[in-house]
Amino acid sequence: MHRKLSARPRGENVGIASHASEPRDVVSTVLGFARTLRAAGVTASPDRVEAMLSAVSVLGVLDATAVYWAGRLTLCAGLDDLDRYDAAFAAYFGGEAPRRSTATSASPPPRVSSTAPLEQGRGAGEEGEDPSDLAVAASGDEVLRHRDVADLTPAEREHLRRLFTLVRPATPMRASRRRRPSLRGAVHPARTVRRALRDGGEVTRLLRRRARPRPRRVVLLVDVSGSMSPYADALLRFAHAAVRSRPASTEVFTIGTRLTRVTREMRLRDPDRALTASGEAIPDWSGGTRLGEVLKAFLDRWGQRGTARGAVVVVCSDGWERGSPDLLREQMARLRRLAHAVVWVNPHKGRSGYEPLTGGMQAALPSVDAFVSGHSLAAFEELSGVISRA
Repeated sequence: MHRKLSARPRGENVGIASHASEPRDVVSTVLGFARTLRAAGVTASPDRVEAMLSAVSVLGVLDATAVYWAGRLTLCAGLDDLDRYDAAFAAYFGGEAPRRSTATSASPPPRVSSTAPLEQGRGAGEEGEDPSDLAVAASGDEVLRHRDVADLTPAEREHLRRLFTLVRPATPMRASRRRRPSLRGAVHPARTVRRALRDGGEVTRLLRRRARPRPRRVVLLVDVSGSMSPYADALLRFAHAAVRSRPASTEVFTIGTRLTRVTREMRLRDPDRALTASGEAIPDWSGGTRLGEVLKAFLDRWGQRGTARGAVVVVCSDGWERGSPDLLREQMARLRRLAHAVVWVNPHKGRSGYEPLTGGMQAALPSVDAFVSGHSLAAFEELSGVISRA
């Protein structure tokens, strides 16, 4: 099905397609939305995409509610896909996804922002459009990406949680001992000789091989003490996204007054269920901080046995230390000798005028390879790049 979106008279209900000077092809837009869903973890198979196209051709493309429900009923395979679908719909079309209308609700269905991918030309707020009917624009999402998590309202936090479902942290790779055939790399003597024997004993081609890349282990140590409580939820959601991306090579621990491994809880598919299970497993939530002692416990029990060896270790903490800074300095130096790279995430670094003056940060920084902020969604995207390049 190839249909073109046509402009509608000003003042009518504006849905997925608004007034456009150059209409876009519906099929290519739906295919782009399907790719966004797959990146968010929803299995939008080709037959489901075809079913959505058939539904949209019947319901029409100018009604945001119709397009939303056409995609939700055809592309989602289970309850676990619904939240991801809502977040992807909001991010791709530039507005909040429509919700079920209740018997007592008489409000009209929300409209998609005028910055949606399906249209060109007019912007939000022009004559004939009611701003109260417009959903959150893509520019609003961009502003939210750079807002400090600690300063968000409850509604903004809820919207940020949906955006977190679209985060896919990249995984650092390393060369393994296993090698595979390749057009470049070292010559493979055995395969070259066997090929020559088949060609009558004459070497006509040098066959090569090179190391096969493997994912490098990533270990996240998330501070859940009282001073980190405004950022703990966002940090754990980033950790959940990292585990979902590479469950076999990602470990998550929480640190405070005790060390708690929450990798198993983080492997739950739904982010809210994963955080709830982690909260039940953490005995020292919003307590004090003993970074040196907890880091020593991690290295004695886990790191020295292989968890930290050759791994990218990410410590998420503001550096407030109730114990001895000398112990923390000693353990950070020990960690640096074991790990491939040490990344320290401090949410306060994103604030203007911040300087690492606390005793904990002064003790840790000499053993840190990268010092980054973790105060916003944009900062977490930057952190993902730092981890992948480590």
